[in-house]
Amino acid sequence: MEEAKWYVAHTFSGYENKVASNIKTVVENRNLHDLIQEVTVPTETVIEIKDDGTKKEVERKIFPGYVLVKMVMNDDTWYVVRNIRGCTGFVGPESKPVALTEEEVKKLGVEKVSVKVSYEQGDLVNVIDGPLEGFSGTVDSIDVNNNSVQVTISMFGRETSVEFELDQLEKVED
Repeated sequence: MEEAKWYVAHTFSGYENKVASNIKTVVENRNLHDLIQEVTVPTETVIEIKDDGTKKEVERKIFPGYVLVKMVMNDDTWYVVRNIRGCTGFVGPESKPVALTEEEVKKLGVEKVSVKVSYEQGDLVNVIDGPLEGFSGTVDSIDVNNNSVQVTISMFGRETSVEFELDQLEKVED
C-alpha cells in the first residue's frame, strides 16, 4: 500500500472547519481510516487588542481557505475529498493534487516529528550540522517539545551557551 502524504484542499472562505468535519464524517462512515488518515485546519492563537485596550485571545486560521489532508491519493479518495460540499478542489496544476514535501510539512508544523536523542543532560556531544559543525560541548538542557537543546561550547577560550535543534548533535562515544 502507498504511503499517505499531506495534500492541500481548497475550500470556500469560511468553510474550512465544515469541510474538515465533513471529510472526517465520510471517513468514519465509509471506514477509510487507512486511506484518509488526518484532516487539519492549521490555526494559531493570537492576542487581539481592542480599541478600549482589552486583550482577547483569538484562534486564527493560518491559511484561510485551505484544509490539509493526510491521505493515500487514488481515484476514490480524490473523489471523496473533491465532492465534499464547500471543497473546490486540490492545490496543484490543472487541479492535479501535488503532495507537500517533507520540508513543507516540517515548516507548517502540521506533524509532530518525534526525534529520538541518544544523549542526555551532562553528556558530551559533537555538533554534526550547522555553522558550528565540528565543535563539541556539554548538554545543559533538552526541550523536546520545541526541538531545542542548550549546549555549552568552548569557543576562543570562552564558555558559550548555544541553542541547537535536536538532530544537529550526536553523543560522543567513549
